[in-house]
Order: sequence, then structure tokens, then C-alpha cells
Amino acid sequence: MSVVLHVALIAGIVAVTANAGQKEDDSVKAEDLKFVEAPKNEPPPPEAEKPPPPPEMVAAPPPPKGFQVLTAPIDIPDKIPEVDLSKAVTDEADFSGTGAAGGTSKGVVGGVPQPVSDQPYFEFQVEKQALAKEGNVAPRYPEILRSANVSGEVLAQFVVDTSGRAEMKTFKSLKSDHDLFTAAVRTALPQMRFYPAEVGGRKVKQLVQQAFKFAVQ
Repeated sequence: MSVVLHVALIAGIVAVTANAGQKEDDSVKAEDLKFVEAPKNEPPPPEAEKPPPPPEMVAAPPPPKGFQVLTAPIDIPDKIPEVDLSKAVTDEADFSGTGAAGGTSKGVVGGVPQPVSDQPYFEFQVEKQALAKEGNVAPRYPEILRSANVSGEVLAQFVVDTSGRAEMKTFKSLKSDHDLFTAAVRTALPQMRFYPAEVGGRKVKQLVQQAFKFAVQ
């Protein structure tokens, strides 16, 4: 009897020990179990913008074989200006009047003309001079001078633009027999129309000197 009881006691101790070890293993497994989120497929970072390509180097076209163009001064100085020794020496061959306007004596045939400034030309520089159109109304005779039988003349200077109109900001009386005659010309000039001057088939500005006569009939 004692032997049986002893065996049963030993078997119970072994069973309890085995169950305790199993619970310990289960708790360890439960603690070690972790959930890891699967990585998402993120879009690749945007590519850096490429710098623009450098501009292509283009050689300037050669000037045509021709001549330089002088421009007419609006305000004529009353004294000789100082000489600027730093400027390049003027080549008289560039002002031959032969070839293309805006070119040079060392240019090439068929070259590209250099831009001509917007300054007015002298009368001798243009191929077609600026001329007054037919039908222009003459300046009104000042009545007070007509009544006094006063005749006179005004020599006016002004620029005719490419549309055939007088630029009044350039108007200047070079000679006048009376201020009222000058005023009459200044008043009438904006209504007058002209054929614009031309150089090489292109309309250009021209400095014009025109006489206006006032005579008692």
C-alpha cells in the first residue's frame, strides 16, 4: 500500500512539473509574438530638374559693302565741341555713298545692314527728298499785317517723319520778318502733309528747311 502511494505521489509531482514548464513556454511564446506592418511601395522621389542647355554661340553676320549714314543734328552747337581722342578714327571710305546704306567699305556683298538710327537725314543724304503734298492749306495771313500792307517771309526748319507729318517739337524759325508770321506758320504746319524722304526704298526722317512767303495781293 505504501509502495503504491509513494508511486502515485511521484507521478503527481512529475505531472505538475511538466504542466508548469508548458505554461512557462506558452507565456514566453506569447510575449515574443509581434506584428510587423509590411512596408508599403512608396513612389520614387522626383528627378531633379536638368539645367537648360547653354545658348548656342552664333557669329554676328558681316556688314554689307556700302556706306555709313550721317544724321542731321537738331540742336546745332554755337561752339566747336572738344575732340574725343578715345574714339576710333573715322574712315572716309565708309562715307562713299556707294553700296548699301548702313554698310562699310570693308563689308561684303550681300551682308546684313546694321540698324540705322531713327535720327533724321540731311537733304543731300536721301534718294527721295521730303516734299509738301498738293492741297496743303497755306498759313493764314495775319490780318493786322495785311491791313498794314506788311509783307514778309519765314524760313522754318523742322523734321518730316516717316508718316509725312512735321514733328513740331523740332520746329525752329531760322529767319522771320515778323513774329506773327512765325506764329502763323507754326499753327498751320501740323495740318500740312508731306511725302516722306526715302533711302534705299525705305522711308526715313528728314530735316527740312522751307520758306513761307506772305505777300499782300
